[in-house]
Amino acid sequence: MKFVLTPVRRVATNLARWCGALTRAPRAQLPRPGIGIVAVVVVGIAVIIASMFLFDTTATDWARHLPRAFKDVFEDITDYGRSGWFLYPLGFSILGLAILSSPALPRFTRGVLGALVARLGFLFIAIGLPSLFDTIVKRMIGRARPYVGGHDDPFAFRPFVWRPEYASLPSGHATTAAAAAIAIGLLWPRARGVMWLYALTIMFSRIVVMAHHPSDVLAGALVGGVGALMVRRYFAARGLVFDAADLKARPWPSWRRLKAAAGRAVADW
Repeated sequence: MKFVLTPVRRVATNLARWCGALTRAPRAQLPRPGIGIVAVVVVGIAVIIASMFLFDTTATDWARHLPRAFKDVFEDITDYGRSGWFLYPLGFSILGLAILSSPALPRFTRGVLGALVARLGFLFIAIGLPSLFDTIVKRMIGRARPYVGGHDDPFAFRPFVWRPEYASLPSGHATTAAAAAIAIGLLWPRARGVMWLYALTIMFSRIVVMAHHPSDVLAGALVGGVGALMVRRYFAARGLVFDAADLKARPWPSWRRLKAAAGRAVADW
């Protein structure tokens, strides 16, 4: 019984402590969002509206006439835009660290594990929260997906019906892909190119498989990108992961320190 209860107590205690760090009052005053961020949001909304009038019907008609073999490739690719590909590994990693971390460990080890958890927690929230927002708001908007009812009407809306065929705006896959590209790029700047290639591929796939109009994809990218940046500000204000002065990510613990901390934690468990 003790062998079973000890990990459970550790998980509960550590998760409560880490959640307390996330919900504490801000510790620092952040710089105000620059005019550039506001301009990007305003221009993004304008482009989304323009796309509804200018591009959506043309794009879905183009996708409808693509070769079946080409579509089949993107049917497989588009599945990798689901949030679970990120959230499940991150969530299980956080739970694993919650089992390993113990008050009996040296302060150095607890500090390294805490720094790792903070970064994994940032990625989990920065990807998961915009995706959750998207899941709710798209069903409130109720925009029809392409060719619902046998024809394409970019202006067909049925708000609050909570049906998958009327959950097109914004695109959930695009939200996840953009949020992941921003969040991971903030922690690993060298990964930005690869992550944006991934994000653009997922966004393109949603149009190819006729799950979304281009404006849905653009809206999803805007939600995901802005959402991840807002989560960064939230963490920075509480002294977590990012510096409050310039919002830049703090360095990760070195590989040597991570191995040393993991070894001590495993030995203690």
